[in-house]
Amino acid sequence: MDPATERIAAGLSQAIQAERDGQHFYKMAAETTQDDQGRRMFLDLANDELEHERFLRAQYDSVAKTGKIDPAVSLGPVREFASEHPMFSPQIRERIASAHFEMTALSVGIQLELSAIRFYENEAAVVDDPEAKAFYEKLAAWEHGHLTLLQNQAEELKEDYWHASGFAPF
Repeated sequence: MDPATERIAAGLSQAIQAERDGQHFYKMAAETTQDDQGRRMFLDLANDELEHERFLRAQYDSVAKTGKIDPAVSLGPVREFASEHPMFSPQIRERIASAHFEMTALSVGIQLELSAIRFYENEAAVVDDPEAKAFYEKLAAWEHGHLTLLQNQAEELKEDYWHASGFAPF
């Protein structure tokens, strides 16, 4: 493999692992949350990460076999989560003082999505292959949707959670 192809294969390999990590985290969050709506949303996020992983694996296989990205392998449209906000049901506010797991899951999910966005944007900036650049940019856009969903929910619950927990940062 030439250095440019090796770079793409290494980036794909790293991306596959990150998507697997995200998928497993969101599955764990779905299994642990006490909120039914939150469970469904975490499962949706896990399924998105699985779709990303499948796409990246197909591209990795193509690069390993042919040295090129396969433009016929499609990721599909970026999912819009705006209509599904908030992530949790209104009932979470009734137990906000004990919603430690959900608040932590939002925080960890935000960090995972930020890391994925940075990685995909960096890869898009350094690869020369236009097909690789395009799919890294699309993955970054998709992860931005996940990030926005998580950030909006965290921001919406933050003050109530802090108040119920007796936390006063100022």
